[in-house]
Amino acid sequence: MPLNTVDINRQRGHFSDREQLWLFGYGSLIFKVDFPFRDCRPAYIRDWSRRFWQGSHDHRGTPEAPGRVATLIREPGACCVGMAYLITPAVFEHLDMREKNGYLRFSTPLTFTDDRAPDQEDGLVYIATEDNAAFLGPAAEEDIARHIARAQGPSGPNRDYLLNLADALRTLGADDEHVFAIERYLR
Repeated sequence: MPLNTVDINRQRGHFSDREQLWLFGYGSLIFKVDFPFRDCRPAYIRDWSRRFWQGSHDHRGTPEAPGRVATLIREPGACCVGMAYLITPAVFEHLDMREKNGYLRFSTPLTFTDDRAPDQEDGLVYIATEDNAAFLGPAAEEDIARHIARAQGPSGPNRDYLLNLADALRTLGADDEHVFAIERYLR
C-alpha cells in the first residue's frame, strides 16, 4: 500500500451514505481536534492496542527521517481508550488528508464511558495496518523513545505528540503502559 492513502479511502467510500457518524480517536485525534464535530464523548474499543509502530513522514518526521506515531494493533481482550466525535461525512475531506500517511478507515463498535445514552454505537477509526509503506513495526519502548526524541516534522517535534497523548490519556483516566513507558524513557 502506498504512503498516501487519500484515494484509497475515498474509493472505499465507507460511511459516506450517513448523515452523521462517530469517529474514534486514539492518538493525535484526542488532543488535536482541528475539525468540526457535533458532540464528543470518552469511549473505548475492544481487541485493539495503541502502539507507536507507525512512521510519520508528513507530520512528526520527514521522508528521510520519519517520526513514530500511534496506530492500532489487533490484540484479543485489549481495551483502547480514546475520544469519540460525532461528525458528518463532509469532514472526511480534511481527515483523509490529515491521516493520509498509511491510515485507512475501518468500522468499529464503540463503547462510551460517560453516563449518557446510548452506551454503544458503530463508528469509524483510522488504522495504519502492517502492510502500509510507512509501517515501522515493533521495537523496544526505550528504542522508540530514542527515535521519538530525534524526530521532527512540519507539525513539530515528535516528542510533543507523545507527551500530549500521555497527558490526554491521563485526563481520560486511561492506563496505557506502552505510551507511559515510552514517556518515562523520553523524559
